[in-house]
Amino acid sequence: MPQDPVTEPGVTRPAVTPLDIIRVLVLLAALATLALWGFATWTLPWSVVVGIGAPAIVLVLWALVLSSKPVLRLHPFLRALVELLIYVGVTLAWWSMGSAWIGIAFAVVAVTSGVIAGRRSLS
Repeated sequence: MPQDPVTEPGVTRPAVTPLDIIRVLVLLAALATLALWGFATWTLPWSVVVGIGAPAIVLVLWALVLSSKPVLRLHPFLRALVELLIYVGVTLAWWSMGSAWIGIAFAVVAVTSGVIAGRRSLS
């Protein structure tokens, strides 16, 4: 039988919600999309730069502003604007690769999860 994990006094661990899992999947999809876009649509010297650089920039922005413990504490509306700009960039990347429906589906899932997470953080 599986045993319950040992709880340590004074240590609190946040509960992982389905919304947290969806937001991690959205971030991973954004990083994979930007890498695919960079390597697939640019010519050889630039494909390596954009294929590695675009996901790296998004990952740094996410860590600085949008993570659960961000380095830069911004107003919630500025956080939402940064998140929205990332989602718009990923959606436009799908559109430029000729997959507009995938871009629209990504945008709907990403913006919906962002709005729900933003509303939870305000209350």
